Amino acid sequence: MRRPPPDCLDPKIHHNNLLPSILAKIEANAAGADDAVMLDQRGFVAETNATHLFLVAGGRLGTPAALACPEGITRAAVLELAAAAGLPCDVGDFSLTDFYTADEVFVTGTMGGLVPVTAIDGRVIGGGKPGPVTARLMESFADLVARTGTPMV
Repeated sequence: MRRPPPDCLDPKIHHNNLLPSILAKIEANAAGADDAVMLDQRGFVAETNATHLFLVAGGRLGTPAALACPEGITRAAVLELAAAAGLPCDVGDFSLTDFYTADEVFVTGTMGGLVPVTAIDGRVIGGGKPGPVTARLMESFADLVARTGTPMV
């Protein structure tokens, strides 16, 4: 599913027009998937219907440029954690093939934090289990939340 072009609906703002995400989620549910990968108008990966995507390939972290989606607080935190850990990161255009062939893939979101992805479109990612970079970033993110988050009482 594709995100609407910015001249129709500004992807940088949170708005109430969630129809493309809802339709994509319905398709994902029908296919037995948790989320749907959303593409920008050029055909590059933008995000999922609910989260931001990251890949690890050749020891480098990568994530799509936030051109067709809001930037995301958790996405920004992961980019900062990666930089602090000395993990090189590329932000730019990634195709579905880049994600299919990645060593590791994970998603980020406010509610879930970091969540490993072990398959996309039926293609197994990595060995079908979370990879070491994902695990390390999950640990760093959990530590960040424990140190700086607001406790829920």
